[in-house]
Amino acid sequence: MPRTDGRLLALDLGTSSARALVLSAADASPIPGALARHKVSARYGAAGEATLDLHDYVEGLLGCLDELQAGGHLEGITDIVMSSQWHSIVALDNRDRPLTPVIPWVDTRSVEPKLGADFDEHAFHARTGAWLHRLYWTRRIPWLMSEVQADSFAGLPDLVLERLTGARVTSVSIASGTGTLDLARGVYDEEALEIAGVKPDRLPSIVPTGWTGSLSSEFERRWPGLVGVPVHPPTGDGAASNVGTGGYDETTAAVTVGTSAAVRVVHPIDNAPELPWELWRYRVDDKRAVTGMAFSAAGNLHAWLTGVLQLDKEHQEPTGVEIGSSRVIAVPFQAGTRPPETVPSGSGLYFGLSFDDTGADLLAASLQGASLEVDRGLRMLDGLFGRQLSVVLGGGGIDASAWWRRCLTATFARPTTVCAEAEVGARGAAAVALGLSPDPGGEHLRPVDAEVNRVAALRPRYSALRELAVKASKELG
Repeated sequence: MPRTDGRLLALDLGTSSARALVLSAADASPIPGALARHKVSARYGAAGEATLDLHDYVEGLLGCLDELQAGGHLEGITDIVMSSQWHSIVALDNRDRPLTPVIPWVDTRSVEPKLGADFDEHAFHARTGAWLHRLYWTRRIPWLMSEVQADSFAGLPDLVLERLTGARVTSVSIASGTGTLDLARGVYDEEALEIAGVKPDRLPSIVPTGWTGSLSSEFERRWPGLVGVPVHPPTGDGAASNVGTGGYDETTAAVTVGTSAAVRVVHPIDNAPELPWELWRYRVDDKRAVTGMAFSAAGNLHAWLTGVLQLDKEHQEPTGVEIGSSRVIAVPFQAGTRPPETVPSGSGLYFGLSFDDTGADLLAASLQGASLEVDRGLRMLDGLFGRQLSVVLGGGGIDASAWWRRCLTATFARPTTVCAEAEVGARGAAAVALGLSPDPGGEHLRPVDAEVNRVAALRPRYSALRELAVKASKELG
């Protein structure tokens, strides 16, 4: 039975911050004031580099725990849970010393895979839930081996867990984000490892969801309140966010909007529906998978445009623009597309501009374009699961913009529920580890008929312009 007393320590390993926060064990809600954050800044380069300093990241996270202890927040902790960014990788030498910084998903460096004539990319995708894309270890590892004399490889969450407990292990959820997991069996996929050029003993061992470790003696002395507290394996941030938002079964799609956006459905791994080529699939835990589509432009698009237009806080929502009414159409490809599409970054498009248009019109068009992108994924998931899915909305972008919440609801043409809790990743990691089923608990939105009709009229124009943008990106290189 899930615990209903005590408190939980959640570690959230993001790309822009590492955080530690304390949650109630009853419903995984945050304890007010019990949050510490270490800001993380990636280092970018002209050749596609995007790296995180591993030492700074880990020491910053440990400092967050020191801060919580100083505030008296590490007493009464019953479990330590973790959510983490997917897809990161670090190359290690034969003494387990890092040879590279952390390479997160935004880094574009990789090499083309060497494939046999009998390679079946659709069968590979159906089995692993991934494509042979630079996001995944199938292409990262051969590139790293061409750069350094690596003996083994691990992801950021694996190395954080090892630093805390001394155990080099990973979860089935984190392993699925590497693109090297056989989803049905929950073990490394032989063909994926052959393409990557590694044996399974050079990667972290996969442990079951119920596995727990304990803090090393170093950290038990540093944080006496955590002596003997079990440490659970990490959950991938997308899976954790889905569960934490309230989308934890096959009747509900969760739409999360942060820096990027995604729409996903959690469902049993047994008898899972056949995976369409356009969607990815990862694991939540030993029994569940998550299927969905991700989008590169969301909160980052809003932040970029409000900065470019120099909009003050009062004008960072297009409140004067009716949803679906703007003459301007925006295709939000500023950061490109996720696989299997291959639209590169720098492909954003605005069409229909006139001298009458304002910053609010441009902002409304951008948020509408992002909403239509998410809607494409939602409609595919409706078809996959044979029903019109219920929708829950969550994430920082959702929390920050009432206009965007209404726009998404009108674009989906169905009621939505807004998750009241902003900390969906930490909450979801706790729910996965301890078997909780959190309720979204927020406002319920109903679509406005006039807005739904305007978006429906806009959709074919948007789709036609989107096709032109995809074609132009290929032709212009």
